[in-house]
Amino acid sequence: MRIAALDVVRGFALCGILLANVKPIAHVGDALTPAVPVPEGDAAVWPGLFVDQRFFPIFSLLFGVGFSLLLESATARAARPRLVLARRLLALLAIGLVHFLLLWKGDVLTIYAVVGLLVLLPSTWLPRWAVACLAAVLLAVSLLATGGWNTLVPGLFLLGSALTRYGVIDGVERSARGPAVLGLVLAVGAAPALWWQSGLDPYDPGFGLAMSTAGLLVAGVYVCVLLVLMRTPLRPALGAVFAPLGRMALTNYLTATVLVLVAARVLGGVPDRWSEATVVTIAGVILAVQWLWSVLWLRRYRQGPVEWLWRWVTWAGRPPLRRAT
Repeated sequence: MRIAALDVVRGFALCGILLANVKPIAHVGDALTPAVPVPEGDAAVWPGLFVDQRFFPIFSLLFGVGFSLLLESATARAARPRLVLARRLLALLAIGLVHFLLLWKGDVLTIYAVVGLLVLLPSTWLPRWAVACLAAVLLAVSLLATGGWNTLVPGLFLLGSALTRYGVIDGVERSARGPAVLGLVLAVGAAPALWWQSGLDPYDPGFGLAMSTAGLLVAGVYVCVLLVLMRTPLRPALGAVFAPLGRMALTNYLTATVLVLVAARVLGGVPDRWSEATVVTIAGVILAVQWLWSVLWLRRYRQGPVEWLWRWVTWAGRPPLRRAT
């Protein structure tokens, strides 16, 4: 059974990730590098405070959540559930390598697959308290030692897994009180973290730590706000806007690269010199196209095309694609 809030949060994160990645993708062949604010006025600063490195933590956390949900399903359906998980990660690695080699050097799927194989899969043999403690340790060490976004992935994966194993994800839509309180706490921490980041030069040795710390806190605030709004009359609108994108997140992540490259070819020029308005317009048009495509596709089919192929390899059997008439 799908958890509607997770589809909404995933779709929301996909929007932010595209907004942050438009310029890096447009640099054909270049790897993703942490974006830094350029002192050209407020329009150039806000992405560094509210977009860059603010959405990948959400996606990484959700990957850990989805992994543990799949483990529960595989345990009930398969004699060797960890083999199912291994096939899923290896399939993701293959998809990521194709994306990396043919389209964009900043692909994150290969990182997710490798970290999944090295960290998530072995963690299934650990008790849940050990997974939670290991998640906290890895997040703290990665922040203090490197401050880099990619080093946070293992800890975020394990945090998502621990939340699932403790039953937090199953009850995520039961009450708005927990997300509201947590969101306020995170917001109190995010305010000084953003002030700290904004006061540092991008080349300062502490800038990476400041940006990653602020990124984690702001990402947490975003998630909590969405979960609270899902308990209000805005729930149908949020579901209509973000859930289709979230249900086809893998397909949309991959096709976004192609669409950004097409936009870069059409617009020409140097992507670093694109205004923030141009970046927002490119992302908005692509997301509108993907939303329409996702809505129309999901009316007839159960999953996105890449998600369906991924599921096929995961379970080593062809799943149904068309919805029953």
